[in-house]
Amino acid sequence: MKNNKLNQIAGSTCLLGLVSTLATVIAPNAAHACACGCGVFDVATSSMFPSGEGGMAFVTDDYQDQNRNWSNSSQAPAANNGDKEIQTDFVSVGLQYMFNRSWGAQIEIPSAYRSFTTVSSAPGNPVTAIRWWSLGDIRLKGIYTGFSEDLSSGITFGLKLPTGSYTHENAFGDVDRDSQIGSGSTDILLGGFHRGNLSQNYKLDWFAQAEADLPVLTQGDYRPGFELDAAAGIDYKGWSLGRASISPIVQAIVSERTADYGAAANSPNSGYTRILLSPAIEFHLHPVTVYADVELPVFANVKGNQLVAPALFKVSLSYMF
Repeated sequence: MKNNKLNQIAGSTCLLGLVSTLATVIAPNAAHACACGCGVFDVATSSMFPSGEGGMAFVTDDYQDQNRNWSNSSQAPAANNGDKEIQTDFVSVGLQYMFNRSWGAQIEIPSAYRSFTTVSSAPGNPVTAIRWWSLGDIRLKGIYTGFSEDLSSGITFGLKLPTGSYTHENAFGDVDRDSQIGSGSTDILLGGFHRGNLSQNYKLDWFAQAEADLPVLTQGDYRPGFELDAAAGIDYKGWSLGRASISPIVQAIVSERTADYGAAANSPNSGYTRILLSPAIEFHLHPVTVYADVELPVFANVKGNQLVAPALFKVSLSYMF
């Protein structure tokens, strides 16, 4: 078994709703399906906090290039890891709808294109690049926001389904379970969020959110680790350009994941703690919102040797109706 990699602290998209700062849904590990988790993408913004009855359709593109070998809390020699690089482009489409001021639902359908470079088991052990596309693990969630009149607090709950491929392989068996796009597991998702004002003119807001991802049904003797992702930040609503409003956003993101286990797992090289800082910008011209951010790791502590990305990127387009 090759050394594990920090497969994505990322995708599109928890089902958290829409406030003034739309980012993406997913949203989002997403929401994206991946064996080592995509939760950081899912909790990266407050954009999806519900604000009232109605719907939102969205498409999100998340990208990361895991090209640095990391061990404990510092960069390690590339020779210590047989896996050399993982480039992944996640694209998610989804729909969120609030049936009334208290209850709503969301579906997110992710897909991913991956390029995985590793030392092959082929004769001579050449460094080989393996590329493939797959549907990801679909996320279904419910939303409850009936705690207060202003919908400032809410919870999310649902399932991640094992719809993504976890059996892609080349002729020499070089794609381990932790490198697959799908995890092969059915997971329970449980999250919460809160937002508030920091100024009397309501132009400066703060937000916080978190989501737990617990695998409960697994396949192929591989159980992904339990993952907890949280984000907190502030956004400013005082800028405009014509009819478009512009909101700068800054947020901190924390992700914790336990080790994978099972005969198909590489437990000594899995599990991590990670902190990222993320500047972002949102353009809103009702009913369309465009959001973009970059997520920059400022601390990472991984078990064994794992591949990490120097930055994660996200762009989202949403339509309210």
